[in-house]
Amino acid sequence: MGPTNDGYSDSFFEAVRQDRYEVVDEILMNSPDTINLKDADGYNIIQLSIMNRAEKVYNLTYHIIERTKSRKEMTDSYDNNLGHLAGRLAPSFVLDRTTGAALQLQRDLLWFEALEKLVLPLQLEEKNIYKETPAMVFTREHQDLLKQGEIWLKKTAESCSITAALIVTAVFAAAITVPGGSNQESGIPLFEKEIFFTIFAASNALSLFTGTTALLLFLSILTARSSEKDFRVILPRGLILGLLTLFLSTISMLVAFGAILFLVFCDKRPWMLAQICVSACLPILVIVTIKLPLLVDLIKSTYSPIIGKKSYLESCNVNRKNTIFT
Repeated sequence: MGPTNDGYSDSFFEAVRQDRYEVVDEILMNSPDTINLKDADGYNIIQLSIMNRAEKVYNLTYHIIERTKSRKEMTDSYDNNLGHLAGRLAPSFVLDRTTGAALQLQRDLLWFEALEKLVLPLQLEEKNIYKETPAMVFTREHQDLLKQGEIWLKKTAESCSITAALIVTAVFAAAITVPGGSNQESGIPLFEKEIFFTIFAASNALSLFTGTTALLLFLSILTARSSEKDFRVILPRGLILGLLTLFLSTISMLVAFGAILFLVFCDKRPWMLAQICVSACLPILVIVTIKLPLLVDLIKSTYSPIIGKKSYLESCNVNRKNTIFT
């Protein structure tokens, strides 16, 4: 069925492109036949939601694939099936929603892999009029993004590795230089029985080990090969673990230095503990403000599935009254 001018089509297609699932749900409930509409280029709601990475609209309607008897309905005029469409580069306004070329590539990989699991196995080997399979389309469309993603990922890992190296250097120096000195006869630290010395020792050791781990993780990213599949889990997971251990190392280092500052310089002046705590929170606040949004984006992008049951679908009319597709 071609495009119509029933008053819903323009709003319907724009809502699909913008992933406004509430609007799509309302239109489908009031005008069920709208599900059969195609835009001026001949694409239906499923095809449009895939090309525009409209995740919420797709989750609202993707079960149509299982109920569509004719596979030809899901093929465009260039013989592109759903796999080919998922292999295309996402529109620029969609890419701009994600920070960093590596995460943009990862998101497109998630879409492509999700569609691979839904289409028939034979469709993964089907060729369009340009003699390209879905995998070939993905590789061609994402060549530039792959290069940009590699540059972005390695620059991020390089900047974090510098921070980790500085922390490791500082805490290592503190570990081999016992604060307050040692007993010249026994070699036992003079502050051995002080609680703050114990806090210093434990925190400094934790900072050293986690900082070294973070440094190794970032260096592994810098030396890793960067194929398309690596951007799906391997490289993002390495960056996630690196950032987590870097956060832990930073916090442990500040706790260690705060404890020894209080022990050495603040004897009988406990009021200085508050000042030390406030001062220690400043660098923690800085690194969290700078790197925490990236960490959250990485975790969500890596471990949040695109296709599946979502909480926002529970309130949709289409989900509750699933009769318009039968």
